[in-house]
Amino acid sequence: MATFVLIPGAGSDAWYWHRVVARLQQLGHRAIATDLPCADDDAGFAEYRDAVLRTVRDEADGDDLGDVIVVGHSLGGFTAPLVCEPLGAALLVFVAAMVPRIGEPPGDWWTNTDHHAAHVENLTRLGREPDAEFDPIWEFFHDVPAQTVAESLARGEGQQSSAPFERPYPLQEWPDVPSRFLLCRNDRFFPAQFLRRVVEDRLGIRPDEMASGHLPMLAHPDGLVAQLEAYRTELG
Repeated sequence: MATFVLIPGAGSDAWYWHRVVARLQQLGHRAIATDLPCADDDAGFAEYRDAVLRTVRDEADGDDLGDVIVVGHSLGGFTAPLVCEPLGAALLVFVAAMVPRIGEPPGDWWTNTDHHAAHVENLTRLGREPDAEFDPIWEFFHDVPAQTVAESLARGEGQQSSAPFERPYPLQEWPDVPSRFLLCRNDRFFPAQFLRRVVEDRLGIRPDEMASGHLPMLAHPDGLVAQLEAYRTELG
C-alpha cells in the first residue's frame, strides 16, 4: 500500500480529486486529498504546507503511511515540495503544475517563465482572441464531462488569495526525492510546449504526457491514476 497526498491548485479543494481518490482506493492505496486556505489573505505557502501536514496527520491517525507519494496540481506545485521532507516522501509528482525555484518570489514565476507570451500564442493557435475575457469553462473544463462540470458550478467558484504570491517562498532546499512531471497535452492554460521548456529548465527531466486539458483528475481520472500507479511501481 502507498499513500498518495493530493494537493489541489488555485481556488480548488479536495473535491477536485474525488474521482482519483475513489480509483486509488480501489487499488488498495490510501488517498488523502487536501484542502488549502486559498481564500485566506493571511495565508502563504508556509500555511499551505501546514494545512497539508495537518490533514495527513489527522487522516492517517497514527497508521503507517507506507510509501508516500506527493502529488501537486497546478498551483499545488508550490506546496508539494514543502511537504516532502516532513512526510518522508518517496516520490514527488507534478501534474500540469507550476515548478518553483529556490529563492524565487512566487509572484515572479509568471514573468520568469514567460507564461503570458506562451498563453497568448496558444490562444491564437486555437482561434481565440488573446484579449477575450477569461473564461474558466473554456480554459479549464473544456474536456471535463458535462455532469462533473455541473457539479463544480453548483459548488460555486473557489476564491484564491494573492497572498502566497506576495510572500517569500519558504523552501530553503529542494527535497532529496525523485521527481516526475505529468504534462497535459491539451492544456489551454499551461500549453504543452511551454511546460516542456519549464520542466526541462527547472527539473532537468523530460515530462511524461497524457491527452487531457488542465484538469485530468476530473476529465480523465483513469488515465491519471494509471500514470500515478506506474510511477509507484517504479519505486520497486
